[in-house]
Amino acid sequence: MTRHGRCVAETRIRDADGRLRKVTATAGSQRAATTRLKERLLDRPDRGVNGTLSPSTPFPALAQLWLADLDRRDLTETTKNGYRDHLRLHVGPALEHFTLGEITTGRVEWFLKSQAAVSTSMARRSRTLLNLLFGFALRHDAVGRNPVEGTSPLPAPKRSPQALTLEQVAAIRAAAASWRTEPGLPGPKSDGNVRDIIEVLLGTAMRPGEALALRPCDITDDERGMVLHVTGTVVYTRASGTYRQSHPKTHASARRIPVPDFAAQVLRRRLAALRPEDSERTIFANRTGGPLSPYNVRRTFRDFLQLAGLEETGISLRWYRRTGATVVARGMGSDAAATFLGHTSSAITEGHYIEKDLSVDLTPAAHLQRTLRPVGPDGTLLDRPAARGEETLLRAVDQEADDAVG
Repeated sequence: MTRHGRCVAETRIRDADGRLRKVTATAGSQRAATTRLKERLLDRPDRGVNGTLSPSTPFPALAQLWLADLDRRDLTETTKNGYRDHLRLHVGPALEHFTLGEITTGRVEWFLKSQAAVSTSMARRSRTLLNLLFGFALRHDAVGRNPVEGTSPLPAPKRSPQALTLEQVAAIRAAAASWRTEPGLPGPKSDGNVRDIIEVLLGTAMRPGEALALRPCDITDDERGMVLHVTGTVVYTRASGTYRQSHPKTHASARRIPVPDFAAQVLRRRLAALRPEDSERTIFANRTGGPLSPYNVRRTFRDFLQLAGLEETGISLRWYRRTGATVVARGMGSDAAATFLGHTSSAITEGHYIEKDLSVDLTPAAHLQRTLRPVGPDGTLLDRPAARGEETLLRAVDQEADDAVG
């Protein structure tokens, strides 16, 4: 319509208090008036709950409110710190100058693609974080839709997740055995902690943090063999440093693991050196008896790789979990391997539909012992074609975030 020679655009909108109000805008043309009307609708402070959030809210204000809500959520402190750090280092700087209404699907698409060009995993973390932030904004009526939902799928990793080869396992074992053992070498000699940790990881496919958290009271050893009970994980926070958390990463992670003999021998040797009163301290400990620092474990493992000539392969401690998963999947199937790894899906099924079975299947330990023992390993399972669902299983291993060591 026109009024006094000017074009007018108007509409009615129901504000947060439930009342309908008329909003108008005037300009020299009908298109300009409509555009100005839309801008006024976006700028109305009443759209959010009690005016806290609205399309005109700057992104940093949303981030601050979301972080306050994050503090109240039942998540591990390490997970919370991971969100805080990624928001501070990556997502926040990219979007800090925009309002919520200005962060469109196209803008999020451009941001994620620019990150994926550098690191797919970084882009995936950003996408997860933005989903959480805009889900929070959506629940508070600050936006009409989540702009992340319409973005393109991020590219899958170019290579399928790999297990260690027997040659790589042997090379790292040899490097671990010889690391810092040279006569006359300055500094402390190797205490064998990381050398023994990788044997336990190879034989159990545990998350590194779970292995670091093992205590004598978590182990049973009888005529049938050794069984580990995963009851915690080692974590690091800036506030508390390194400590043993009294529960593992997820409910499904609390599980019993049969141990092949080559890893059981390592644990028996370490248990024999402990006193009866040490039953609740970690088996792998620093010189003061506290849990090992995840950072120091990673650093020493990188030294092993360099000594073995494998520093350019991309191998990390996570590959030990992949290797155990591969052996069990090819020997027993991917579902059995998922249960062995403590993945959530099978635990949900058991918890809701099946009475919990507390018996421990020793078959995975037999496969791991035959395939990965130090003397005369049998590579038959690793030479088989991948099991059905194996690649999905290994990708899940790569995507899970360990609380302690990657």
